[in-house]
Amino acid sequence: MGPGLLESVYEEALAYEFELRGINFERQKEIMLEYKGKSIGPHRVDFLIEGQVILEIKATEGMKKIFEAQVLTYMKAIKKKVGLLINFNVERLKDGIKRLVL
Repeated sequence: MGPGLLESVYEEALAYEFELRGINFERQKEIMLEYKGKSIGPHRVDFLIEGQVILEIKATEGMKKIFEAQVLTYMKAIKKKVGLLINFNVERLKDGIKRLVL
């Protein structure tokens, strides 16, 4: 689809692609955040794929370290070891992909 579209457009396209390929996913998956053992409220991750991989998508200029920190926080919150951060606002998609591992 190319760069320059809204994040919601890429999210919709990814969900459709996962369906076409038979990939199990949860979209806008609600997770509970905790602080010192106390639940402090819900938050949402863009995708949880096959119950194992968190996928956070962006459509912004430049990949910022805070986006990586966000994915790492989600990974810790729901005890997942792998996360992907994809920024679609790049000329070559491979330049916008970051794999994170705990």
